[in-house]
Amino acid sequence: MTFALRGATSVAFVAALTVGPWAAPPDRSWPSAGGDAGYRQYSLLAQINRGNVRSLRVAWTYSSGGADRENRSEIQCNPIVVGRTLFGTSPQLKVFALEAATGRERWVFDPFAAGASPHPLGVNRGVVHWANGAEERILVTAGQRLYALDAQTGRPIPSFGKGGSVSLLDGLDHDVSGLYVLSNSPGAIYRDLLILGTRVSEGPGASAPGHIRAFDVRTGAIRWIFHTIPHPGEPGSETWPEGAWTRLGGANAWSGISVDRERGLVFLPTGSAAFDFWGGNRRGANLFANCVLALRAATGERVWHYQVVHHDLWDRDLPAAPVLVRLRREARRVDAVAQITKSGHVFVLDRATGAPLFPVEEREAPPSDLKDEAAWPTQPVPVKPPPFARQLLTEADLNGFSPAAHDSLVARLRSVRSGRPFIPPSEAGTVIFPGFDGGGEWGGAAFDEGTGFLYVNANEMPWILTMVPIDQTKETTDSARGRRTYQRNCAVCHGLDRKGDPQGQYPAIDEVGRTYARGELDRLIAGGKGMMPSFGMLSASERGELIAYLHGDTPQVLADQGEDPPDASVPYTHTGYNRFLDPDGYPAVKPPWGTLNAIDLNEGEIAWSRPLGELPELTRRGIPPTGAENYGGPMATAGGLVFIGATKDEKFRAFDKASGELLWETALPAGGYATPATYSVDGWQYVVIAAGGGKMGTKSGDRYVAFALPR
Repeated sequence: MTFALRGATSVAFVAALTVGPWAAPPDRSWPSAGGDAGYRQYSLLAQINRGNVRSLRVAWTYSSGGADRENRSEIQCNPIVVGRTLFGTSPQLKVFALEAATGRERWVFDPFAAGASPHPLGVNRGVVHWANGAEERILVTAGQRLYALDAQTGRPIPSFGKGGSVSLLDGLDHDVSGLYVLSNSPGAIYRDLLILGTRVSEGPGASAPGHIRAFDVRTGAIRWIFHTIPHPGEPGSETWPEGAWTRLGGANAWSGISVDRERGLVFLPTGSAAFDFWGGNRRGANLFANCVLALRAATGERVWHYQVVHHDLWDRDLPAAPVLVRLRREARRVDAVAQITKSGHVFVLDRATGAPLFPVEEREAPPSDLKDEAAWPTQPVPVKPPPFARQLLTEADLNGFSPAAHDSLVARLRSVRSGRPFIPPSEAGTVIFPGFDGGGEWGGAAFDEGTGFLYVNANEMPWILTMVPIDQTKETTDSARGRRTYQRNCAVCHGLDRKGDPQGQYPAIDEVGRTYARGELDRLIAGGKGMMPSFGMLSASERGELIAYLHGDTPQVLADQGEDPPDASVPYTHTGYNRFLDPDGYPAVKPPWGTLNAIDLNEGEIAWSRPLGELPELTRRGIPPTGAENYGGPMATAGGLVFIGATKDEKFRAFDKASGELLWETALPAGGYATPATYSVDGWQYVVIAAGGGKMGTKSGDRYVAFALPR
């Protein structure tokens, strides 16, 4: 690993004048991902406002380097600003510090420079700042390690762990060596603790548990752990089969953490248990998967939990940090937690008790016909607020851009299962709507206490999930065993036919033998790269069999077939994460395909909803803006604005937060698939967003772009 102190880099424009017609607010920072400990994504700054937002100009740009030429790299970081310094990460997970007023580089730290991993692994959504007097640290995860850096220099702090970092594989209470354990989202600070969740594999192969840990910010030692898959005798253990804690994974808090420092509580959203789409080996409600968890921040003791999906079979992870809100209820103020979901709902819970503040109904859900599956008979659905994304896909909802396209969509819809929420996965195919990426997603929501409005963007994209039995016959050749390993571990992304997905998010690997030599492919499988997880749990012989299958080798009969891996009892895989598209590549459902929504949490009503984004080729045909698939979240300000990038059309926009009127938009150098931040230095307000692109088939980028009013 290396660090470097550097001089000026790509500063596009810095205004020189220091006076203007606007009142200068005091210096304000964006000290943590989400803007504050409550993840409100809101700023009191108002120099940029409804009246002048159309005058915004680029103040500076910073090229962080490392954009992938194959357009597979991303920047999902919500940068933080502490005083006069902005901290962020690059597409290759380098950490940097900039002068916040100019974009001038102060230092860069590369966690992969020493060869700890052949490729940067995963993405990064932000860093954490901790200070105690004059001592300041930046805590950041990269690959399978947590680093502590000196905030002034970027140097690793030797007294933290081993040479400045600790392994994320440590302290999970059973052996997870070789398994996929990362942390894409920044943790949360409480006193001298960093509370951290993880991203783990959720496919039919082996998976690590998603336990939550608190690390000492000075030493890296683990101070407490909360078992999201309870151990024997712990609360919730009765909702799992006997011994589940020794062999099952998932139930992880990957999407963000909020803290109520006055109450000493930390709030965590958890995801589904593994395997996402079949739970015959985890019969029960599966606490504490799919829960909003309230823990004592100092000890990890559970205070309350609220489960939003029982025995999840739809990958309904809670996709964003809980937002800490204060609401008006019958002339009094109530502290609450607002949790958005992939299904497009908002659960509004009392912050002290977890009790819903609006009615939630347990509604009947249909059974499963997959082998050994036992779908939960009911699921919780909020009555208020209403969902901010459509819930059903019927023939009347299919897009009709052309008669031929419509007819093909009708035929496809009639061939699969649809028409109500919570239809279990099936071999026939099941419509997931809203899709695997929401509804709400990891960009989160912004909250304005003055109005009680929660601002959240939504995807309105149907997907089709089709389950496929894994070949359970006794294997006799290396390539046949490799095919079975591929079905368990690789097909969910690259497809059974190895053709990837139509939008290119998961690449085709049907000709991988021409692209990678055997040794290089072996290292890639073992170590992972970018969004591709590592498969270090596969033995050398299993990797060899998988490579024989991928290379199309002449099958070789195995002298010793060995033991089946422990996850071979999972009988299903699926055909991949497939959007339901028309023959021209547009979503099967009628527009809008992406929306920005304002939800009045005081009344439990939708205040307004607007299409978010457009497809220029359809606009040119005279079709009104359709909205577009989007990733990254909104930021609201006291200036009456909601800023958001996120859209496939690679634009950055500002909306009137009271009415939803579009007030300003500009093109970014690449898609802004991240949540913006705002801050002021020397009385001048800036708005900054990472333009990393790389999603939905769009180009990758490496820039951070800051906007301000002309001086």
